[in-house]
Formats: sequence, structure tokens, C-alpha cells
Amino acid sequence: MTDHLLTRPVFVRIAAGLVQEIASLGDAIEFLDDWSHRDRDLIHETAMRTLIAVHDGQKPLAAAQSAIEGFARAKHILEGPEEMMANVAAADKNSPSYPAQ
Repeated sequence: MTDHLLTRPVFVRIAAGLVQEIASLGDAIEFLDDWSHRDRDLIHETAMRTLIAVHDGQKPLAAAQSAIEGFARAKHILEGPEEMMANVAAADKNSPSYPAQ
């Protein structure tokens, strides 16, 4: 499959302090495919159907962007640029610093 890049990457929180970047149609399909079976619902099904329709050429790539962003927003895991920068700053602050050798 030619992996089509999204217009802009989507950042989703997958655990406390851990964010995943979804940059392409393939990334989005893989992310939803990896979603826990017990947590799948109508929102998941709708997003996955949209992504498959985009993959099959039945819908435009913009529909994939909307589907994965909508899914992440509905699940309260969407991270915006401001949150991403705050997470990076916090990680840098908490990382051990090693003296130059």
C-alpha cells in the first residue's frame, strides 16, 4: 500500500506521559486495529470504516484526517501542539543530565 500522509500529524496520548504520532493513513489504520477489542464501540467502528474507505479509494484522504481526529477527540486522547510542547518540556526537565565527556 502506498502510505498516504495526513495533512498534519495527529498526536494521541496512549499512556500517562506517552504520546504516539499518527502521520499517515497506514498509521491510523494500525492504531485503530491495535485498539483493545473490549473497548471497541460504534465510534471505533465508524472511524475504521472511514479509514478503510479512504484506503480503497472510496473517500478522500481528508476523511481519514477527520476520522482519526474525531476518534481521538471522542476518546479524550487527542493531544494538541500546546500539550505536546508541555510534555516535551516536562520530559526534558525530568531527564537525567550527563556530563560531557
